[in-house]
Amino acid sequence: MPNPRVTEYLSDKSSPFATWFAGLDAFAAVKVTAALYRLEQGNFSNVKAVGKGVSEYKIAFGPGYRIYFGQEGNEVVILLGGGSKKTQVKDISAAQNLWAEYKAKKKTKKK
Repeated sequence: MPNPRVTEYLSDKSSPFATWFAGLDAFAAVKVTAALYRLEQGNFSNVKAVGKGVSEYKIAFGPGYRIYFGQEGNEVVILLGGGSKKTQVKDISAAQNLWAEYKAKKKTKKK
């Protein structure tokens, strides 16, 4: 099985993940980048499903950072956003909405 390709979801031509990532300090950015590398290598050991097709990658650093994503089979990981333990409920809801938006756009393109 090939390693998944990690890409960012663009909502209205902007990336919610990139917006969140840009606000991180250098140490947190390094931890998140390492987590993305692990996902690209197919390492999903710190991942759990949070509902509606969205998964959460937990990073044991700082305030408990999280990366939210959806998956297209085993081949593509679509980054939806990020957050921390403190903002987890809001972040999960936002990621679920973005995933629903992504799926609806994809369905419309197929028609």
